[in-house]
Amino acid sequence: MLEYVVLALTVISFVSLLGLCFFRGGFWRADQKLPQQITDCDRCPMVTAVIPARNEAATIQSAVTSLVRQNYRGPFNIIVVDDCSVDDTARLAREAATERNIVTVIPGQPLPQGWTGKLWALDQGLRHGSERWPETEYWLLTDADIEHDPSVLKRLVAKAEFGELDLVSLMVRLYCGSFWERLLVPAFVFFFQKLYPFPLVNQPERSEAAAAGGCMLVRRSALAAIGGVAAIRDHLIDDCALAARISQHGPVWLGLASRTQSLRAYEELAEIWAMVTRTAFTQLNHSRALLVATVISMSLIYCVPPLAVAYGIAVGDVWSAGFGVASWSLMTVMYWPTLKIYDLPRWRGFFLPVAAFLFVLMTVDSAWSHWKGKGGLWKGRSYGGV
Repeated sequence: MLEYVVLALTVISFVSLLGLCFFRGGFWRADQKLPQQITDCDRCPMVTAVIPARNEAATIQSAVTSLVRQNYRGPFNIIVVDDCSVDDTARLAREAATERNIVTVIPGQPLPQGWTGKLWALDQGLRHGSERWPETEYWLLTDADIEHDPSVLKRLVAKAEFGELDLVSLMVRLYCGSFWERLLVPAFVFFFQKLYPFPLVNQPERSEAAAAGGCMLVRRSALAAIGGVAAIRDHLIDDCALAARISQHGPVWLGLASRTQSLRAYEELAEIWAMVTRTAFTQLNHSRALLVATVISMSLIYCVPPLAVAYGIAVGDVWSAGFGVASWSLMTVMYWPTLKIYDLPRWRGFFLPVAAFLFVLMTVDSAWSHWKGKGGLWKGRSYGGV
């Protein structure tokens, strides 16, 4: 009896992977990227960057400097909102501004009820920018730990102008140095692409919409049309919420970056765990049904194949082992393009089931924390509890 159950589960896993491979927009190809070589726009509209920064002394200088050194030909201003930091974030941001007089650091106000910290800081920066530079046509919303490629702003604006897009966003290359980062970070990017297939997001006629909060170029008129970031003031997953709102007014585009990168390191498993559990259950709309479905589907698709291989070898079940090998191999090949972005060898693809299992545990823990009323802790603030 057991051998039939194992075989059935393994066949379901294989069929599911085939469906993901051929009927999910080819998300796994990881091929949605800004062109490296672009044709300059006839005009270079004013862009104002807004960086919310709370206790970011370790990275703020590099982040601001990378923006100061952009080779964009148009008018460009940078606003850093010091979100009640208790470290040297504000001072270091000012020091990074010495190369060009385009950086303004403003103190953030106390967080009001009903807002997340990041969105409140963004709102303050946007209001300041609107008053000081009313001719701004695009907002660049970015994080205090992002080091931008010198040409990224020019390419973002060109993409928005030529494509008549209201939002252009890049999932930046996440830091990937430690053992746990190499195991989990590429897998996180892979699963994000599966959840929001970039090729489908980038088709205006589709309903899918998503963005990556580390680097978002937003047309000012589009942001105003939805009521600004106040429209999503209480959303933890603010980037995708913003994309969903803006996509109702105009097209959005989401791609992968290879040279714009995050400087934030998660060297220990506990750090990655905290980052994921902060929003994982929120992503499921706090639904018990979606939680059960996620646990079952992730376990079935990614964890069953290696177990089936081990079982088949142990008891001599050729069919279970064969389908297990086929499923494990297929998911590994689908994972290769994402691994390439992180300059990691292909053999690491065989450890995708391990990463999937850990993400399942993180999602369950996120739900458990929510039910206990703890929420997720981020920058000294708790979010998402009941």
